[in-house]
Amino acid sequence: MKMSTHVVRIDTQSHNNSQISPSVPSVIIAEGQRGGFIEVLAIIGSIILMILTFPISVFICFKVVQEYERAVIFRMGRLRSGGARGPGVFFVLPCVDNYCKVDLRTVSFDVPPQEVLTKDSVTVSVDAVVYYRINDPLKAVVQVANYSHSTRLLAATTLRNVLGTRNLSELLIERENISHTMSNILDHSTDPWGVKVERVEIKDVSLPTQLQRAMATEAEAAREARAKVIAAEGEMKASRALKEAADTLSESPAALQLRYLQTLNSISSEKNSTIIFPLPMDLITPFLNMKR
Repeated sequence: MKMSTHVVRIDTQSHNNSQISPSVPSVIIAEGQRGGFIEVLAIIGSIILMILTFPISVFICFKVVQEYERAVIFRMGRLRSGGARGPGVFFVLPCVDNYCKVDLRTVSFDVPPQEVLTKDSVTVSVDAVVYYRINDPLKAVVQVANYSHSTRLLAATTLRNVLGTRNLSELLIERENISHTMSNILDHSTDPWGVKVERVEIKDVSLPTQLQRAMATEAEAAREARAKVIAAEGEMKASRALKEAADTLSESPAALQLRYLQTLNSISSEKNSTIIFPLPMDLITPFLNMKR
């Protein structure tokens, strides 16, 4: 007795011009390739056992997966054809079939803080968060032993590699570009595993205490320098305005006297107890001549 042969082909991504990457070869997964006598005997015995225990075997043979789950079934160690089962009810043979559930919902995890040496030789601690989901349940079960753990390790390694090529200023300013670059790298690397990386976000960048103090001192000195430049520009503009006003007042002595009286009026309106009254030299000059 020979079993029918079913072949399920899982092709990984290839390069342009139909050249397959040597690091990620194509994998062909087959079911029932001329099953041996023991395998056939086990399947027949499983069917007989199911018939003899019919009312009870129904609860064992029929399985249910949720809308967001898929079941990958193996029969005597071989992947069954037809792809992943679900959602809903599917049938398995007792003692012969076993299955793995795969969750298709988006999963997020925190990348542990990584000590990274930037391009300008500054040590920083960076952590991120990654969002991914299973795109192909068959690849997620067959191509990698633990897709979740592998994705976490790859995310941590990619974070260190990407940040090691950036300066500290780029790391602090261009977070969105760095996240987009990491997302593309992770998505391309995890595609053979059936994992789709949807988004990567850098959460926090921790700088050493001494570096924070140095940056704060630098920023404070830059602000003080800008304040001094602004004050000097203001003084220059004020001196130009005063020069123009002095030129205008010098053309008319009466205008100077009016400005003088206006200043006295402003001082007296503030109810000060002491008033400084400058006396013009034009009034004192005749008395000085008489004294001589």
